[in-house]
Amino acid sequence: MRACVWAAAAALAATAGTGRAGFTFSTGDPDGKIATAARPDSAGKIEIESADDFVLSAPARITSATFTGLVTGGGTVDRVSVAIYRVFPKDSADPPSGRVPTRDNSPSDVDFAERASDAGELAFGEVVLSPTFTAANSVLDGINPIPNVFTGGEGPVTGREVRFDVTFTTPFDLPADHYFFVPQVEVSGGEFFWLSAPKPIVPPGTPFSPDLQSWIRNGNLDPDWLRVGTDITGQGPFNAAFSLEGQAVPAPPGAVLGLVGAAGAAGLRRFRRA
Repeated sequence: MRACVWAAAAALAATAGTGRAGFTFSTGDPDGKIATAARPDSAGKIEIESADDFVLSAPARITSATFTGLVTGGGTVDRVSVAIYRVFPKDSADPPSGRVPTRDNSPSDVDFAERASDAGELAFGEVVLSPTFTAANSVLDGINPIPNVFTGGEGPVTGREVRFDVTFTTPFDLPADHYFFVPQVEVSGGEFFWLSAPKPIVPPGTPFSPDLQSWIRNGNLDPDWLRVGTDITGQGPFNAAFSLEGQAVPAPPGAVLGLVGAAGAAGLRRFRRA
C-alpha cells in the first residue's frame, strides 16, 4: 500500500467508531525557514497565492483547517479565504505558457473550489502563538517569470506568529484526488506571510507520498506558478504549516465522477476576484 493511501486510511480508521469516519491531516509545526506572502488583491496590493499539497485517498468533507503565519507591522486582519486547487494539468491550459521553469506538479491554472469569510462561507479565529517571530527568509515581491525567476528571497521577516483556526460553514466536499491548500489573509497596515513546515513531514505531522513542495504566484504571473525553494530561493523544497479535519463521505458508484465534472467546469474561471 502506498504511503499516501496508508496515511489517509489510518486517519479515516481512527474515528470510525463515531458513526462517520474522520479525516485528519497536518504538515506539522512551523520550522521558521521561510515565510511566503499570501493575500487577496486589495487597494494598492496585487494578489499573491501560496500553495502546499495534500492527498485524499477517498472522498471527504473538509469542515475545518488551521494555518500558521506572520502578521507584520501590527496589522489588523480584515478577511480570510481558502481555495483548493488540483494538480496541473487539471483545470488548466495544456501546454502551459513556458514563462516558468516547469509546471510539473504545480497547482492548476484555476481553483477547484473556494471559501471566503466575507461571503459567510467560513469563520475564523486568531491565536497568537508568539508576539515576535522571525523567519529566516521570505518571498513577497520577487515573483517573476523567466529570465528573472531566481532572486534568493527577500531576507528575514518578523511579525507576530498567528495560527488561524478556520471553520468552513460551507464545507468542502472533495473527491479522492491530489490537491493544493491555498489560504489568503487580507491585512490592513501590514502583510501576512505563511510559514514553512518541515519537508519531509515528521510527527506530529502526517507523512504521505508523493509530498510535493510549496508553490507561489502573483497576479502578474497568473496562470503560472513558481516553486518557492527550487525556483526562487535556491534553498530546496519547502512545505507550509497547515492542518485539515473532516469526515469521510461515502459515495455511490459514479457520484465522484459526476462531482469532478461539475466542479471542474464551474472552476474554470480567472485567477481571482477583488
